[in-house]
Amino acid sequence: MTEGEKTRLVAWSQELRRVHGRLREALEVTRHELGSGAPAERVGRDLLVFCRGFCTALTRHHEGEDRELFPAIAAAHPELRQTLRALEQDHSMIAHLLSDMQAAIGRAASPAELEHHLDGISAIMESHFRFEERKLLPVLEDLALDADPDQVLGPL
Repeated sequence: MTEGEKTRLVAWSQELRRVHGRLREALEVTRHELGSGAPAERVGRDLLVFCRGFCTALTRHHEGEDRELFPAIAAAHPELRQTLRALEQDHSMIAHLLSDMQAAIGRAASPAELEHHLDGISAIMESHFRFEERKLLPVLEDLALDADPDQVLGPL
């Protein structure tokens, strides 16, 4: 294996860390907007914009993992299939939480209710990311997957 090939292989673990970091940052920007003290009407409009961006980015990240990354890992490491199923279940739960938050924004829920939704998403997302990183980063160090990182992990 050449050094260039090894760099590309190792990059999948780096790509996952980078995307998770960007999603964490996006959640914090969203949370900051909610707590800005601005008038409720403006916060609602701004939060809708932030949420649409964050929710879309997180959803596309998970869809890419389910569609591209997890099948490649399962093929190379069948012993991780149960772990991958658990991660896919997390993706489904997070999608449900995102949908609930978007509905709350759409009906002009109170800042306290919106904060509650963000807290839930944040807790599950962080738990999911930590579990995923703990279980998959070592595998990603050597994963031979010839694909566009934006398609596999989302365009972040």
